[in-house]
Amino acid sequence: MSAEQTHQATVPDTDVVGIAPVPAGHLVTETAADLSVFGADITAKALQIVGRYPQSRSALLPMLHLVQSVEGKVSQAGIQFCALQLDLSAAEVSAVATFYTMYKRKTCGEHLVSVCTNTLCAVLGGDAIYKTLGEHLGEDGKRLGHNETVGEPGTPGSITLEHAECLAACDLGPVLQVNYEFYDNQTPESAVALVDALRAGERPAPTRGAPLRDFRTAELELAGFSPVDEFVYRSGVDGPSAAVETLRGAQLAADRGWTAPVMPNPPLPAEESPAGSSVKAGEQK
Repeated sequence: MSAEQTHQATVPDTDVVGIAPVPAGHLVTETAADLSVFGADITAKALQIVGRYPQSRSALLPMLHLVQSVEGKVSQAGIQFCALQLDLSAAEVSAVATFYTMYKRKTCGEHLVSVCTNTLCAVLGGDAIYKTLGEHLGEDGKRLGHNETVGEPGTPGSITLEHAECLAACDLGPVLQVNYEFYDNQTPESAVALVDALRAGERPAPTRGAPLRDFRTAELELAGFSPVDEFVYRSGVDGPSAAVETLRGAQLAADRGWTAPVMPNPPLPAEESPAGSSVKAGEQK
């Protein structure tokens, strides 16, 4: 091997597809998914989402919620639909869809039940709640696991269970969410009663926030499409979102006259313009 050659250059290439133990043609062959599930109404909504942003690629997150509202997951067809609408590659869309846990790769049930198992909720009983729900919802002696569904996915009464990282409600832990609506101060017994009600077709009111929607409706709202009916819309956005526990610190400060010191607000430093002269940040020359 000469000094100019790398080690790799001295050995032949390996045909990894050729030596694969199973047929691997699907890994190298471009396939076109069936996009017919995304009809003209969904395409129109996608164009509305794109119109909200100065750059179309910024619309990817809400558009993934839109496709999830159709199929209950982000399928390969959903990825290709987003890529087509935003002039992105499927790889770019996949990178985002697989990074965020809110985008599901398996079809969710009518309700997504998320149990907080982060540190504070866990020690307060979140782990016990998750374990109890898994055992309660499991079938044939097998506990229901993370992102697994009891019932036919998407049909009435079907439930997908997941353990979630911090749901930002430590003051009300242990908490769980159903389709991203909060149910605070839970116990294993109350959580079992909640999922039993969901399976029976009921929709118990969340502790705070909007009235409970099914998962796909919640996804459509996360995509930015609110209910047309004014009463339904107002009942959601006007729902109570803060609890007494959450506001306790602010109330104590107000009662006792506590205030935070005023932060200094020094002038922004000058920056060099392309021509070399100094201008203050934010100014236009």
